Amino acid sequence: MRPPMFLTRTPPAQSDHLLDRILRDVRTGRFEQSLAALTAVGAAITAAEIYTEHDSASFGNKMMWWPIAILPTAIPAGIAAVFSKRAAKTVLPLSSAAIVANGLQGTYLHARGIAQKPGGWSMAAYNMEMGPPLFAPLLASLVGGMGLLAAVLRREDKA
Repeated sequence: MRPPMFLTRTPPAQSDHLLDRILRDVRTGRFEQSLAALTAVGAAITAAEIYTEHDSASFGNKMMWWPIAILPTAIPAGIAAVFSKRAAKTVLPLSSAAIVANGLQGTYLHARGIAQKPGGWSMAAYNMEMGPPLFAPLLASLVGGMGLLAAVLRREDKA
């Protein structure tokens, strides 16, 4: 059984510069599998971080459970996409789109949470530090964005 393509090294062309290798990997289709793997790892780390932050807030709103349920779906989807073109084009984009949508929803909910603090947005400098982190859900959306990008990239031919 052959190792996955992202684990085998392509001999360097004219230049050994990192940027040249990355661009060559994107052109040849090798980057899709790497990005799918990064999506899986990013989803695991982000889900753990969100769990600890929402747990410290005692899951005061039932909506806090949504990212805990949605983000981990990218872990098996990303792993499957590394080994299967079909998974990369079906399961990974579905999971990633749900993560992006949930991140946008979370940004709205965090903005609403800041507005509900005493003083609301008129005390934005204080309430953004002491309230829910406004941009944290957008960081989770980046994980979904990586999965969507991996799904649209060209896959390396197995010739």
